[in-house]
Amino acid sequence: MDSLKKAMAPSSVKLQELIRVIRTAKTQAEERGMIQKECADIRSAFRDEDPAFRCRNVAKLLYMHMLGYPAHFGQMECLKLIASSRFTDKRVGYLGAMLLLDERHDASLLITNSIKNDLNHSSQYIQGLALCTLGCMGSPEMCRDLATEVERLLKASNSYIKKKAALAAVHIVRKVPELIELFVPTTKRLLGEKNHGVLHGTVILITEMCERSPDTLRKFRKVVPELVQIMKGLIMSGYSPEHNVAGISDPFLQVRILCLLRILGHHDGDASEAMNDILAQRRVLSYKRSIRVIYGPEVVLTSVSLPRKSGLRVHSSVCVCVCVCVEIRSESGLRVLAVNILGRFLLNHDKNIRYIAMMNLVQTDLSACVSLSLSLSPSLSLRKALDLSLALVNAHNVRSMMKELLPFLDNCPPELRSDCASGVFLAAEKFAPSKRWHIDTILRVLTTAGSFVRDETVPNLIVLITNASELYCYTVHKLYRAVLNDISQQPLVQVASWCIGEYGDLLLTGVCEDVEPMQVTEDDVLDLLETVLQSHMSSPATRAYALTALMKLSTRIRDNVDRIRKVVSIYGSCIDVELQQRAVEYNALFKKYDHMRSAVLERMPLMEKGSPNHNDPSTVISNGEREGGGETQGGVKLQPPVASQAVDLLDLIGVPDASLPEASPQPQSQPLTGQTGLESSVGGELLDLLGGIDFGGIPSITAYNKSGLSLEFSFQREQGSLLTITLQARNSTASDMTGFLFQAAVPKTVQLQLQAPSGDVVPAMNRGSVSQSILINNPNRVSLKMRLRLSYSVQGSCVQDMAEVSNFPVQAWQ
Repeated sequence: MDSLKKAMAPSSVKLQELIRVIRTAKTQAEERGMIQKECADIRSAFRDEDPAFRCRNVAKLLYMHMLGYPAHFGQMECLKLIASSRFTDKRVGYLGAMLLLDERHDASLLITNSIKNDLNHSSQYIQGLALCTLGCMGSPEMCRDLATEVERLLKASNSYIKKKAALAAVHIVRKVPELIELFVPTTKRLLGEKNHGVLHGTVILITEMCERSPDTLRKFRKVVPELVQIMKGLIMSGYSPEHNVAGISDPFLQVRILCLLRILGHHDGDASEAMNDILAQRRVLSYKRSIRVIYGPEVVLTSVSLPRKSGLRVHSSVCVCVCVCVEIRSESGLRVLAVNILGRFLLNHDKNIRYIAMMNLVQTDLSACVSLSLSLSPSLSLRKALDLSLALVNAHNVRSMMKELLPFLDNCPPELRSDCASGVFLAAEKFAPSKRWHIDTILRVLTTAGSFVRDETVPNLIVLITNASELYCYTVHKLYRAVLNDISQQPLVQVASWCIGEYGDLLLTGVCEDVEPMQVTEDDVLDLLETVLQSHMSSPATRAYALTALMKLSTRIRDNVDRIRKVVSIYGSCIDVELQQRAVEYNALFKKYDHMRSAVLERMPLMEKGSPNHNDPSTVISNGEREGGGETQGGVKLQPPVASQAVDLLDLIGVPDASLPEASPQPQSQPLTGQTGLESSVGGELLDLLGGIDFGGIPSITAYNKSGLSLEFSFQREQGSLLTITLQARNSTASDMTGFLFQAAVPKTVQLQLQAPSGDVVPAMNRGSVSQSILINNPNRVSLKMRLRLSYSVQGSCVQDMAEVSNFPVQAWQ
């Protein structure tokens, strides 16, 4: 009766029956219910320690694991099956270990002893199971413990064991590279094996060792003649049903050997010369009453066209052989024929063959195939062709490659235009032979696909133009002509507006040796900028560029200043807040600060890529259009702290540093205090344009003064409840304070953000200072209390202190 009940138990359901039942489920919920019920039954069986159905239950768990359901609770049962003496139990146990365990599980350490015992088992199949498991999920510790056992099995007489031992050795080499030397002598002897499986595993092992160890690579260069003999044997051997694939003798082994030859022949003349002969052979065989040209890897040196029905594996072998010819120091004839072969591949109607050619071509320098690859039909192959073409660009072929890519950009599908434009920009920036060629290339892209370029294109091109002073006249003429023809490409119009504003006087002279003469009047230039301002295609950012360009032209022309003043005043009531603010500020320059207008609107200084102003549109538009410049706290966008709003405004409209004698823009982490001379005067006047902000309205306070360290807080009120506090740390002692760290805490109703400090060393004797900005959001405008925590080192002694600041000025929240 007990045996009958056990036979009828749910856990006794066979795997095939479980699969059939699960497949009958009509909904996902129904399937989950079946799986959960079966898992509950299996858990019960595991708790009962019933060995009769353990193998069957683990097999069912593995099937559930394949369906995506959790099966981790069966890990220990896998270990029990591995320890069993039955082969069927071991087979399921090892399979479960490979699927449910990895080297990070503690349970994986428990099977090390079982694997070691099974590696010494009398049955080759149990040894094979152990080797497969070790090669699949062996941890570095397990590999170190079992490496000698694997090396011993590599010397076994059984080909089945040697094949699996070679693959296990590959895993060991990957996990523990220092064990490479253990396998080198045995691996060399295995090259004399006749069994293709053993040879295949041996070649993979040698490849892995050569890629990871230069010393091993030098040692195995001596076996190139043996590898060449193996290749000759494969190519010249007769028909063998056991190894024949589409008329090729074991193409998988051939490809592996070719990949290894490629590594061994790289930058080595002797090894390359030894393998040149095998790459130059071809054989014609008679098979099944017809003459068939069997194209193996040796096809590279033949001039015979590939048959249309050649298998994909044949083409794969040829592509690998092409890469070998290009990578090694091969004869010039090999490289020429390699180009021809891949060129024919790219014209093949089979997309897979074109894909194979492209993937191999990326690793070579075969620019002759680019025009062929770009002429393919729109498909996945076309995207691969574009990636290939961009990957082939270098300093030597950049001109010829752009002659292919730029026409392609004119007619390529819209989904590829952005990638193509970005690739051309990057290639031109990296390999441009001259600044003029670089500018011409970028302008061609902007004219063709301006709406598809990325945001950083405009500031990058502006930096390029400012650093090419000898091309100012040429560039402004080219941009003016381009915008006359088309104002729909917004990045092009933005760059042109900026350039006309900066160098409009060069445009009006009408003299430029590098372009066709063209007489441009002041009215022509102003008409163009007004057209940009009024066009429905112009974005707010583009209009801002155009308005700023008009304002700068007011200092570069003579007869139309009143016209510019009228246009600027019109936009003082514009619905767009940014344009309105800009126009109001510019109107103030015309009226109250007209005596400063020429100095404020001088040409921009040279800009370096990577400088704080680079890639920040605020340097040519306004701080209102900074993207990513502010942080968000409590749903309120906090503007980044600025060192001096006077200097920031001057940067906004293009004042060079030279226009401020004895004063240069301070880093953003510097406080607002300490401005002197013209900078302070200009700043105080110009900031009235922004709403009457007064630097003296909020007095500074001393937040901390102890042991020679003093902290001074200065304040700048932002919009609404936002406040920027600039901390200035000074040291009056005779020794530097190193490792300076400032921390602050405020009540929960107030939000605080600390910016990065200007440094961590406070110089001695007040010779310098450390500054840091603190952003405060006080929506309830409560009286603020702040706790400070300071730490620093003086003469090797660590100092830590805490303090509280409650004497904040009331003006900060009014």
